[in-house]
Amino acid sequence: MIDEILEKIKQANKVLLITHVNPDGDTLGSAAAMKLFIGDKADILVQVKKEVQVPEMYKFLPALDDVKYLDTVKDEYDLLIALDVASIDRIVEFPREIFNKCANTINIDHHKTNKGYAKINLIKGGYSSTGEVLYDFFNDAKIEITKEMAECLYVAILTDTGCFKYETVTKDTFLAASNLMQKGIDTSLIAKKCYDNKPKSMITFQAEIITNAKFVFNDKVAYAIITPSDMKKYNVKNEHTEGIAETLRSIKSVDISILLKENEEKITKVSLRSKTIDLTPVVEKFNGGGHKMAAGCTIRKPAKEAIELLLDEFAKYV
Repeated sequence: MIDEILEKIKQANKVLLITHVNPDGDTLGSAAAMKLFIGDKADILVQVKKEVQVPEMYKFLPALDDVKYLDTVKDEYDLLIALDVASIDRIVEFPREIFNKCANTINIDHHKTNKGYAKINLIKGGYSSTGEVLYDFFNDAKIEITKEMAECLYVAILTDTGCFKYETVTKDTFLAASNLMQKGIDTSLIAKKCYDNKPKSMITFQAEIITNAKFVFNDKVAYAIITPSDMKKYNVKNEHTEGIAETLRSIKSVDISILLKENEEKITKVSLRSKTIDLTPVVEKFNGGGHKMAAGCTIRKPAKEAIELLLDEFAKYV
């Protein structure tokens, strides 16, 4: 499969690297590393409008200074590569049309729930991150990982493991991180840029959402709802909701945390975190996906209706 992927990249005239909706450090870091490998004939697609831009905390990554957005991407590619995109519905609007009709598509991912929607699927379910999958890919293909590529891959691994604390971390994850460090990257500075660079509005916004969280099932389940008016009140972006579900899960009594973000169309994006319960059977009922302890889905109902559906499911577990 490695040779097949390399041959497709070699033959392509123009490549589009697709990151998932609500982009995080893993999808952006993986795409940036692949862009640095492929070169000028590759573009990165960030699935937001140009006015929204790349999340501020990841703008320092090389190769993200000139990306395509939902309103600027064109149908001009003969190879599409999805990175860290767990399912086809994580590619939206026009880009999904391009993907579906393209003769050459590649899917590189680490989610166990990824069923393989591309022509070529490099899926290593259970890996810590797509960054770690790519690290192995480059090494197995005997491709030199440059310092800039190492920085991108390290961000992918660091952020998708919650600073190496999630259950997907293995000795191989630490070995990959160690070898990337040997390329001369400043891991302390990278951590500061990813985690110690938050705007005041984000902190005050998250404080209110967490303060208004609800606790059910003897405090074993915590949930918080974000509405469009909440976002407008603090003038925050989608990226500023990251970390809320993790904070709720960190409460001693809480086993499952649920963050529900309702949009203007009354459609709710759900992020779930758990300490002991496998979330994948629940999110798969709503056509979602992810990992055992970190998963998500989209429910095409207002948040108040969505949480009732979810609580009915979790009543079976807690």
